[in-house]
Amino acid sequence: MAIVGAEGLVGQELLKILEERRFPASSVHLYDTDRRPGVEYFFSHQKLEVEEATPDIFRNVDVAFFCDGLDSSRRLVPAAVQSGAVVIDDSGDMVTDGTVPLVVPEVNADDIAQHKGILCNPGSSTIQLMVALFPLHSANRIRRIVVSTYQPVSCSGTAAALKELTAQAKRVLEGRRVCPHMYSHQIAFNVLPEIDVFLDNGYTKEEWRIVEETRRILRDDTIGVAPTCVRVPVYFGQSQSVNVEFETAITPEEARKILAQAPGVRILDDPTVSFYPQPWSASGLNQVFVGRIRRDASRSNSLSMWIVCDNLRKGAGLNAVQIVEEGLRRDWIKSRKRRA
Repeated sequence: MAIVGAEGLVGQELLKILEERRFPASSVHLYDTDRRPGVEYFFSHQKLEVEEATPDIFRNVDVAFFCDGLDSSRRLVPAAVQSGAVVIDDSGDMVTDGTVPLVVPEVNADDIAQHKGILCNPGSSTIQLMVALFPLHSANRIRRIVVSTYQPVSCSGTAAALKELTAQAKRVLEGRRVCPHMYSHQIAFNVLPEIDVFLDNGYTKEEWRIVEETRRILRDDTIGVAPTCVRVPVYFGQSQSVNVEFETAITPEEARKILAQAPGVRILDDPTVSFYPQPWSASGLNQVFVGRIRRDASRSNSLSMWIVCDNLRKGAGLNAVQIVEEGLRRDWIKSRKRRA
């Protein structure tokens, strides 16, 4: 097994999750295209050094996780597939490629069987949205989703984003001037309705990714999706304010009952004692948390809700590992020995 992008936040979370879940890997290799010399991590009581990611590293790799960014995926994924590795790609490069399965295991695990060497991890926003909404969609078809995401700096994928928030907050509290580096504007004590580049249609690339991924995963191009993605001065944990219009009327009680039985979902919903999901309390946990489920006072067939999850775990690393676990369990992903 290989992790390409091992020095990034997602790569480090992947390594942690593989060890926690006792993943049956005979060996794990760490790579990065922009590695720092001498960087080492521990896995199963072994010290692993991060090596340079090059096209010839995949000869003996069964599964390769790619979380090193768009350029790395475009350059190295073809070499990995040609070498016989199964790629789990987190770059978003193949979102619009209908031949590459885009998988959230709680929703469309059967799509893993269609892979031709590449499987895609959706974006963190889409993953938590689908885990929470698919059970409701299965019971009462969704017609429209309006979602605003509140994404932490860790969604940028690098430790530099965490350091920038810390450094800026310190400077602001000291009354000093802030000079942004990673983001267009100051992120400390501020919110930025801009994640990734702006497209000609007025949406950002991150927002339009939610539109395309939601329709692909739910297999319904007629579902209306209206996203707004906002960067917030939070380290970990993504929150979403979601309004969902259904085919027919559904009560909050019915929705809670459905979600209480859904895999990967946990209900935290008692406004009388201010009990609802929060990003800090979701950090380090695997579930998608849902609360503040209520009727939309303006539309009879709609509900509003608040959805939170750890963006580095279920929103990235855990979902990728679950794809491989499900593929192995159903014999859709095989080691080189078993293929032989």
